[in-house]
Amino acid sequence: MSRHTLSQTYDQSTVFRMSGAAVLAIRFILGWIYWGGGTRRFIYAPQKLNPHAHSWMANKLQGGMPGAVLGLGHVLSAILHHPELVYALLVLVSAVELICGIGLILGVLTRASAILSIALSVSLMLVFGWQGATCIDEWTMAASTFAMGCTIFAAGSGVWSIDSWLLRRNPALADAGWFRWFGSAPFNARETEGWGKGLAIVAALFTLVFYNYYRGSIFTKFHGGPVSAGKHHISLSRATLHKDGRLKVFAYLDGGTPAVPSHVVKVVVEGPKGVVEAWQGKDLEGAVEGHIKNVYRYNKFAPGLFGLKAKMGAKAWITLRPTAVMHIKAGHYTVLFENINGKMFETKALLS
Repeated sequence: MSRHTLSQTYDQSTVFRMSGAAVLAIRFILGWIYWGGGTRRFIYAPQKLNPHAHSWMANKLQGGMPGAVLGLGHVLSAILHHPELVYALLVLVSAVELICGIGLILGVLTRASAILSIALSVSLMLVFGWQGATCIDEWTMAASTFAMGCTIFAAGSGVWSIDSWLLRRNPALADAGWFRWFGSAPFNARETEGWGKGLAIVAALFTLVFYNYYRGSIFTKFHGGPVSAGKHHISLSRATLHKDGRLKVFAYLDGGTPAVPSHVVKVVVEGPKGVVEAWQGKDLEGAVEGHIKNVYRYNKFAPGLFGLKAKMGAKAWITLRPTAVMHIKAGHYTVLFENINGKMFETKALLS
């Protein structure tokens, strides 16, 4: 039997039933993933949408900023300066997840829900796909849900859905353009095959391109990504050393896992003749007390048990008071931050 003959063997109703039944488990599970995310924030764990709570979702948003691609890091930075925009964005995303989840579980406006799912997956990949210190957790979630959304769009909801019930009550919906593309009017065999193949190629490219970008192993060698998800990294810049020994430097925690804070245990200023000043432990904690100006109000640099601590995405101007009276002479100076794992980060300092 030729492919053309085979494609004509099944009518639209049969294809609708078969494809819908084949993806029923996927539709329910994907719907539950999004339903669970939405209900946690609106019902079961509302502190996630409470700006004054420790688990406020803005912290996660800021944590994704260092590795966000396509310029979204700058967009997130701008949004984080406006609490009302942060709140509106998080409520909107949570509401979209909730609506998408309900639509997929019940099979109502199924293809529109699948489109929302795909959009959420793309957003997740672009902002959080780089994260996952031991496994590429967010990448895995984004790639999986993207493929699931594509599959549901091509297959439709099948008979176990509100869309199907609406079609039985009003058969004219099958010819309505809006219901065909946003509800779940049956595609014929050839259309189902075409959409299935086309979206499979899109899903494969989406998966492979982002996997190679974040981890390599396809077009390049394996690597830790443009932004490391496992090792904390602190970028230092605009350091100024005053003649009385005061140090002012801009610090940005722009790499590592958001699961735990980074700890800075030692800060050193080196000059032409060696170490000029060094702060560590309690001395470091006391030297910065009251002298940290954070850029954002969520993840921050702050005094910690070992000196300084910071959560992912934190940016701050840090001023350190000298431990003794001194007069700094002209010369070239370097500022070094050492974290708890012994890794050093440095920048040049201008003498003021």
